[in-house]
Amino acid sequence: MTAKLGVNVTLVNKLPTIFGTVRLVRSTSLMLTFLGDHLLDRGVCVSSGSVIDVLRRTGISEEATRSTLTRLTARGLLRRQRHGRRMYFGLTDRSTRILRDGSVRLWKTGAVNHDWDGTWTLLAFSLPAERRRERHDLRAQLAWAGFGPVQGGLWIAPGQPDVTAVLAELDLGSHLRIFHARADPATDIGEMISHAYDLPALAARYTDFRSRWASPAFPGDPLAAKLHLVTDWLQIIRQDPRLPIPHLPPDWPAAAAQELFFDLNSRLAEPAAEIAAPLLDTVPATA
Repeated sequence: MTAKLGVNVTLVNKLPTIFGTVRLVRSTSLMLTFLGDHLLDRGVCVSSGSVIDVLRRTGISEEATRSTLTRLTARGLLRRQRHGRRMYFGLTDRSTRILRDGSVRLWKTGAVNHDWDGTWTLLAFSLPAERRRERHDLRAQLAWAGFGPVQGGLWIAPGQPDVTAVLAELDLGSHLRIFHARADPATDIGEMISHAYDLPALAARYTDFRSRWASPAFPGDPLAAKLHLVTDWLQIIRQDPRLPIPHLPPDWPAAAAQELFFDLNSRLAEPAAEIAAPLLDTVPATA
């Protein structure tokens, strides 16, 4: 199977470093990708040993993996389930929601917004100066949800993104006002977008992705390569507000990068699953 993929087996131990910024991916991100691939909607829990074995292939040490499992459990993203002398980990309602959102971004909405209906969501907020920390957290959450700042406390996003999670997590509903509207013809939407979003930085992420992954030969471990690939891509598109194609530069690199991602993922899926199958020790998840 590795020959079919054009794998260079001498690179297997270099996987965490050969993709530039991919080597900086935290163990948490890789673990969430693993959980999304192998636990989401399957009704199972996986042993800690299996997680260690899989993430070791990506360059994550056993110590780092155990620390990440503990941290995710403390944050309510994993739950423990003991069977005999072994400890198993399963998803919680919170992690299930997060992983399903990631799955939608990966396989349904994608990185290219061809179906924009011309509407914008406007969100205005006002917080007193002494609530600086909450204001910072709100801005970070809004950027994550695809919003960009227009002026002062007014932020915009294309379409009608779901801000329910933002409102629930920060409990700032009384300080927010949300509207849905269309821009007047007098509004220069291109200029507004260029001020609200850092388009050069976003384009650079897609260009860098293509540079890292355009090599015809994969590293020697398809499972590790797939986990790095999906994690890398998901981090990029989660920072992409999916701006309308008509209001982006004609050479916008998202479509070409997405095509590359889909192609590589398709080629890696089967051999990665074959490697993962004997590694995964799972048990049915109990209520």
